[in-house]
Amino acid sequence: MPSNAKERLYEDLKRRVVTLELEPGLPLDETSLSREYGVSRTPLREVFRRLAGEGYLEIRSNRGAIVAPMDHRHLRAFFTAAPMIYAAVARLAAQNAQPAQIAELRSTQAKFRKAVAAGNVEGMITWNDRFHWIIGQMSANPYLLPSLQRLLIDHARIGQTFWRAGPSDLGNNIATAADHHDRFIALIEAGDAEGVVKLTLEHWALSREHIEMFVHPDPLPLDVIGTD
Repeated sequence: MPSNAKERLYEDLKRRVVTLELEPGLPLDETSLSREYGVSRTPLREVFRRLAGEGYLEIRSNRGAIVAPMDHRHLRAFFTAAPMIYAAVARLAAQNAQPAQIAELRSTQAKFRKAVAAGNVEGMITWNDRFHWIIGQMSANPYLLPSLQRLLIDHARIGQTFWRAGPSDLGNNIATAADHHDRFIALIEAGDAEGVVKLTLEHWALSREHIEMFVHPDPLPLDVIGTD
């Protein structure tokens, strides 16, 4: 299998995981995926192992690969760890960012804003994820990066209510999130570690309420039950 074909398979499976096209905990059928992508089992399993190492999949002994789960234990751990790790990464990014990385961050933000303007949900998810991953790379910390990558996967998955906003306060929050991105760039470029940590916590608070809607949807109205 050509390396570029394997890379396309890798990128497509990542996209399908973070957009929930492949549901959390879903067992992956090697036979159907091999047929769908026109690949043999060996390169398919190589891609599975790569994605498992990055947190998109889990490979279970004698049971094959499944999409990384999002049960109550994972969600509890996510909400506990996210602000701490995001803040630590942002602080280090302000201290260590290189000019080429800041330029890449600006380019990614331009693509994110274009997706927002077009109402392109998949684009917003993709470029938001890329934006925060670049900040992670700026931190240059090999201990934080694996944790950040795992957080970003689940942030994209459980943040679907945020990114699929309609013409409401959710839509306004997406516009605010885009403005936050511009401020991230300015603060990181200025080396303002305290400022970027404060903004990180504002950014987290902005999305947390709507992320929690994924976990705690509004109850059905009582009048649908009937009052005989």
